[in-house]
Amino acid sequence: MTRNALHLVVLPGDGIGPEITAATVAVLETASDRFGLGLRLEHELAGHASLARHGTTLRPELLDKVLAADGLVLGPMATADYADGSRGGINPSMFFRKKLDLFANIRPARTYPGVRHPAVEPFDLVVVRENTEGFYADRNMEAGNAEMLVTPDVCISLRRITRSCCARIARAAFRLAAARRGKVHAVHKANVLRLGDGMFLEECRKVAADFPGVTLDEYIVDAMTAHLVRAPGKFDVIVTTNMFGDILSDLTAELSGSIGLGGSINAGERHAMAQAAHGSAPDIAGQDRANPFSLILSAAQLLEWQAERLGSPAFAEASRAIEGAVAEAVAAGEATPDVGGRLGTAATGQALVARLRAAR
Repeated sequence: MTRNALHLVVLPGDGIGPEITAATVAVLETASDRFGLGLRLEHELAGHASLARHGTTLRPELLDKVLAADGLVLGPMATADYADGSRGGINPSMFFRKKLDLFANIRPARTYPGVRHPAVEPFDLVVVRENTEGFYADRNMEAGNAEMLVTPDVCISLRRITRSCCARIARAAFRLAAARRGKVHAVHKANVLRLGDGMFLEECRKVAADFPGVTLDEYIVDAMTAHLVRAPGKFDVIVTTNMFGDILSDLTAELSGSIGLGGSINAGERHAMAQAAHGSAPDIAGQDRANPFSLILSAAQLLEWQAERLGSPAFAEASRAIEGAVAEAVAAGEATPDVGGRLGTAATGQALVARLRAAR
């Protein structure tokens, strides 16, 4: 691979996935031409389309293809439909997060001029969520499942917290904050979960010592929800464990005006996956109504991650150009109706491509 070359596997997904993925691919191809990235996009199937053709939502050989690539763009998946693994129902999102050790789910949220939002003030923050353990029963065990039905009326769910996972997610948050406004906010429930969340806070404090230019403060999770509603503009980088991060990142996305504006990347040491923050929305699939910006912004994050991995400014420049073009498009009404625009999915993607081509 040359320094300015990137091989991405693209999986369109279910529901609205193919529509928003098509718009995202057009934007990536335009960015590649505009900034000389040399992108090579390899299109594959996962989800219902794969189940219909191959009898499984995710073929085993697909993992080898993704491992050999530089990154993955994953469209929304109908994960609730994939409950029976014995019938080929593998959750691709969970599968790749676990197999690629994508421990950091990074979800920016910001307000955009021209978009109505319920927040009391403009804000620009990032939720950094631990992605591999916690209460998530489908990924915190080497074998088996961490949720057990002891009797028909008794269920036990196990939560796994490890020092190594706490330390690496804390370090990811501090590195990000050092490049932003220099503030990390650790969210926890250590007043009740004294051992697990106590360990998480200990590791955050240890990492903080390596970043003297970044401040650390701590919030109990229920108090944090109130603070986000009351004064979201005071926050920079929020770091937390898996389930709390899942909930808070949806809250901050909605505060920005629409979860359709929420980009999301799942990153590890050697691999990364762009993934829209929302689901497959089967109720509007095929109607040219879906907002493609979440997956487009996720793809921009993937380019930024690649810029850091390769030390290549071209990828960072392309990422910033995509994010800027999205902001300009939203302000101009070149977007879907959910964010105040007047266009359909395909036309929104085409308008963004035009803006990206004209970017200076």
